[in-house]
Amino acid sequence: MTAKLKDYFPLIRERDEVLAEIRKSRTLHRQFRDWTKQQQEEFLDICTGVKGLKLLYDGFFKEVMNPEYVPERLSDFLSCLLGQELKVVAAIPSDSARLADESVLLGMDIVVALADGSIANVEMQRIGYLFPGQRGACYSADLLLRQYKRVRGRKENFSYRDVKSVYTIVLFEKSPAAFHAYPDIWYHFFRQKSDTGLELELLQKYLFIPLDIFTKNRQNRNIRSKKDAWLTLFSSDDPETVMELIEAYPEFKEIYEEGYEICRNMEKVMGLFSKELYLLDRNTEKLMFDEMQKESEELRIKSEEMRRENEKMRLKNDIMQQENQKMRLENDVMQQENQKMRLENDVMQQENQKIHMEKDVMQRENEELKREKEMLVKELEKLRREQDALKNGKQN
Repeated sequence: MTAKLKDYFPLIRERDEVLAEIRKSRTLHRQFRDWTKQQQEEFLDICTGVKGLKLLYDGFFKEVMNPEYVPERLSDFLSCLLGQELKVVAAIPSDSARLADESVLLGMDIVVALADGSIANVEMQRIGYLFPGQRGACYSADLLLRQYKRVRGRKENFSYRDVKSVYTIVLFEKSPAAFHAYPDIWYHFFRQKSDTGLELELLQKYLFIPLDIFTKNRQNRNIRSKKDAWLTLFSSDDPETVMELIEAYPEFKEIYEEGYEICRNMEKVMGLFSKELYLLDRNTEKLMFDEMQKESEELRIKSEEMRRENEKMRLKNDIMQQENQKMRLENDVMQQENQKMRLENDVMQQENQKIHMEKDVMQRENEELKREKEMLVKELEKLRREQDALKNGKQN
């Protein structure tokens, strides 16, 4: 028989039992009916072990990773992520100076002080688009200022060297598009670094983990390390993966048991689930609003580009019209020149024709003179013969 999550966690209830408890309360039943069919099925799958727990849900995470009740658990999680031994010593209240809607847009917000004096802020973003790098930089700046104020307020002989590192750690359920340019990498650590190689401790450090990319890559391999185990815990609701995780790292079973204890409190777990739906709706609205703003800005930019392009085309058209006008004027001049040349040519043709006619007359006159000359020559020859005959007659 195929193993089920209920074999590992007997406290998981059956579907009919969950539905029966919901129907016993008008408030819970009304709340359940307000959900879509898909949302109802998703909730029942979580409570009955058909799917694993959504431990990144705000209510689940803050319960099972509460730095006040289980600091050693969060210490182990941070140590695995940052690759160094860290110990959580205190939870730091969220800064009330943040904008009112920040709590709506965040999946979770845990700020803790570490034993070495550092501060770590753990954020979970279900929609990574809502957490650009600039937002991470602002959170880090906020942490650094809080760190400075804490140290300054506790020490009489304050030194800036007493200010320790601040870590901004963000886990993305659906990571921003930029991360997908690195489809095989799910661990991005940032720190300020000089381009000359000069080393200075500038305190602000960032870790971004795209869980969707981690999940895609984990499908082709087993859990290889404790860090992989933590990321699997928070990224997968596949029952077989959950059971594989618990077999490899039995200490995670306790976390799941605490999660299913929450599921047995129907009012609490339904409130938790409703809050996540509300967060998702608000995030989706924010995303759609931002996308519409982005689209509007892109359209405005395109419109401006088209306006500039049209202006350029209009200027080019004006230049072409001027060129055409110039060409028409030049063509008119050329036509006038051609007309003048044609008139001159006609005159020359007439002159040539006149010359030809005069030549013909002269030729005819020359022929007439030739004929007259021939006649005169003949007459002269005849007179010479007659003269010679007369001379000869006298002599005889």
